[in-house]
Amino acid sequence: MNNSVGSTGRLLWAGLRALLVLTVVCGVLYPLAVTGIAQVAFPGKANGSEVTDASGRVVGSELIGQTYRLPLKEGEETAAPDLRWFQPRPSNGLGSNSVNTRYSIILSGATNRSGDNAELIRWVKGAKAAVIKDNSTASYEVKPSEVPADAVTSSGSGLDPHISPEYAKLQVHRIAERNRLDVAAVDRLVADHTDARVLGFIGEPRVNVLRLNMALKELVAARG
Repeated sequence: MNNSVGSTGRLLWAGLRALLVLTVVCGVLYPLAVTGIAQVAFPGKANGSEVTDASGRVVGSELIGQTYRLPLKEGEETAAPDLRWFQPRPSNGLGSNSVNTRYSIILSGATNRSGDNAELIRWVKGAKAAVIKDNSTASYEVKPSEVPADAVTSSGSGLDPHISPEYAKLQVHRIAERNRLDVAAVDRLVADHTDARVLGFIGEPRVNVLRLNMALKELVAARG
């Protein structure tokens, strides 16, 4: 019996030592090493790909989209879009932020509805009508055939920070009118903030809405 107790004690002590060693190695040393390497090699990505304005204030992340809406009015369930700004893809997962300083994520995920779902079809049709109405101006009328898919559908995560160059260009006339800017100047702004395919063949051309709106803010301020 003493041998049995002794063997059990040795096994427990060996297991405890293994637990302590693995806790230190895997729970302390490894995370510290990975964090240190990331901070040295990729500090921006390691800290959330934060975007700062001219004053050095963090205004968001390159990886998470934001909405640009007016303050919620009494009786409204959803705040109206602030049409002075470029609008992102539709999403119920993005926190509202018209002043571009702070935002919170409400939820993330897709609609999980099939392409022939009646509610999804109604959403898309409503979004398309709103895009046409919001972006048509006195001198420019948006045609239904000009509305790209990303203007009326959310991404799989609902947090996509990018829109297509086509959707950005669709908003140019409305942005110019609302901010009293020249259409050509806003069009150049979109062209300057259009990212090409990665390595020339991966993905699609895209526009980061946050960075585009930061540049728009600077352009409006420069106009005086």
